[in-house]
Amino acid sequence: MEVSTPYRDPKISRLIVSEINKIASELDDHVKIMDFCGTHEWTITHYGIRSLMPENVELVAGPGCPVCITPGYYVDIAVKLAMEGVRVFTFGDVYRLPGSSKGAPKNLEEAKSEGADVKIVYSVADAIRLSADGKESVFLAVGFETTAPATLGPIRRGDVPDNLSFIVVHRLTPPITKYVLENYPQSPIRGIIAPGHVSAITGASEWEFVAEDYGIPVVVSGFEPVDVLLSILEILRQIRDGRAELVNEYSRVVRWEGNLRAKEVMRSTCEVVDAGWRGIGFVPESGLQLKDAYSRYDALLKYGIPELSEERWMEDLPPGCRCAEVTLGMAKPTDCPLFKKICTPERPYGPCMVSSEGTCLIWAKYGGDELLRGLREEFPSR
Repeated sequence: MEVSTPYRDPKISRLIVSEINKIASELDDHVKIMDFCGTHEWTITHYGIRSLMPENVELVAGPGCPVCITPGYYVDIAVKLAMEGVRVFTFGDVYRLPGSSKGAPKNLEEAKSEGADVKIVYSVADAIRLSADGKESVFLAVGFETTAPATLGPIRRGDVPDNLSFIVVHRLTPPITKYVLENYPQSPIRGIIAPGHVSAITGASEWEFVAEDYGIPVVVSGFEPVDVLLSILEILRQIRDGRAELVNEYSRVVRWEGNLRAKEVMRSTCEVVDAGWRGIGFVPESGLQLKDAYSRYDALLKYGIPELSEERWMEDLPPGCRCAEVTLGMAKPTDCPLFKKICTPERPYGPCMVSSEGTCLIWAKYGGDELLRGLREEFPSR
């Protein structure tokens, strides 16, 4: 099913909010809706959408930040290589991501401050261009399905010079969704707002299992506030009517089958493997690993570094950090005693305070639960 959204009309937003409140008043129980994209969480928090929700509708963030769930093990590898003279490329939101090591430097920013050659790039194309000088280089490739094709496309085409290799830490989102739904029944999710960016690659059809296998309404949503509001409304309607269906609200961008060329790039270059998620553990069939035909681009093989395995898995969150619970929708950032105290946007302690898609950073900047409480105190009639 597909719907189209007049996403810039404020009158539409007011009508949607009114309908959300009307339908919620017809429901007898508490409804928890999870968003699976950091940008959706940004929209919800930045625009105060939680303050518009009736008290029996709770919006919680899920594992939608690829930087937050990147195991510290790979950061440690990148730091080690950088300190040994290898140039390391990565995206800007990975620059301050802490590793698992208790020593220094703890991240690529600190490594650069100690003289390592670390460069922030906008794309893999930048890394390829800069690697033309022949210096040994590594790209720390982090991201979900959205960014994986951009990493893997040049590898498939043979556009990557021999002196550039990759630490591939791409993760897949449907498997972590299954993991959350199956392993945390004590925190039941009644509806899911599926990620629009990811779905532009995978296709809306990838989320059909949520409705069919788990009986949970799921909406692929765009990122304007009205997109999110309309998605919440659709989920509440389905709950009221006793239905569980997949709806593609973001049909102006997302096709049912997705981007077939991008999906073929991933299939042809990578195997799907069990993979580690920071603070969570190994999730079945949730990661990508370069196939043998492209193993010459694998930095871990090139430098004789073992891949992270369940046997090598370690608790990779700093002491006291509740990022894993926040990522799984089991806790809010404000439940963490370190939030905005030891852990701040200026000095991030845990991984959820690093990226612009991290729930803790979003809440620290835009208010989160504190804003919601304040508005309800000021407008108790809501």
